[in-house]
Amino acid sequence: MSVCDDALLCNYPKCRAKLSGFAWATACSHVFCDQHGSGEFSRSPAICPACSSTLSGKLDIIRTELSPSEEYKAMVLAGLRPDIVMDISTRALAFWSYQVYQERLYQEYSLSRADSQLKQMEKVLTQHNQSRELELTAMRGEIASLKKVMEEYKRKYSDVSERLMERNRQYQKLLGLYDSLRLRNMVVGAGERETQPQPGYQDVNPVMAKQLAPQRSPQFLSMGTDRDGHFFSGLEADGSNNFFQFNSPAKEKVRPFINKR
Repeated sequence: MSVCDDALLCNYPKCRAKLSGFAWATACSHVFCDQHGSGEFSRSPAICPACSSTLSGKLDIIRTELSPSEEYKAMVLAGLRPDIVMDISTRALAFWSYQVYQERLYQEYSLSRADSQLKQMEKVLTQHNQSRELELTAMRGEIASLKKVMEEYKRKYSDVSERLMERNRQYQKLLGLYDSLRLRNMVVGAGERETQPQPGYQDVNPVMAKQLAPQRSPQFLSMGTDRDGHFFSGLEADGSNNFFQFNSPAKEKVRPFINKR
């Protein structure tokens, strides 16, 4: 605030508004706006809100008009000696100079406080940036390690894929061999079924056939199934009723079957 400024500021700590109209001036060289002056100085004894000084004198507090009329300015110092006029002017200028000085101190204090807050914020910001750099470095290291792990997994996946493809090829080869063997067994089985005797006929025991071979002229061997489907075989010679009899799985006896010539 310079001397050429046309307005003072209210010295109330929470106001700091430019003064206009009427203001309250104190003997301790403080000035307040009309609102806060009327509220603070209505009590007795009055206390200065800026410096806590007691204002008990009759002229310790005055309410003055900041923009007086021309008539007031023409008559306020009329009839006073020049030394008194100069003394009044000097005191008025001292009051103004003190207000300017107080405002400069306040601005310097505000600037110092803002500078201190700025330095504190810069310090906090620097610490924050350092912590973020550490976290970023740690994350970069973690990303690098994860990339290595990913490359290792890719390599393992490629190896497993190659082994799987090889196993699949072997499986397809074995499947083809299995199909060819099954087809071959089916063909061989069909050929064997064609060479097998018809159902209901079975050759006799080779030993028995050898024993009966010389007597094949007077006797004959008969075999077959009865009406119930049971297998039997019989041997008849010279009109005899002797025969060989084979039982069914239920061990039921079958009656002899003699072929008549």
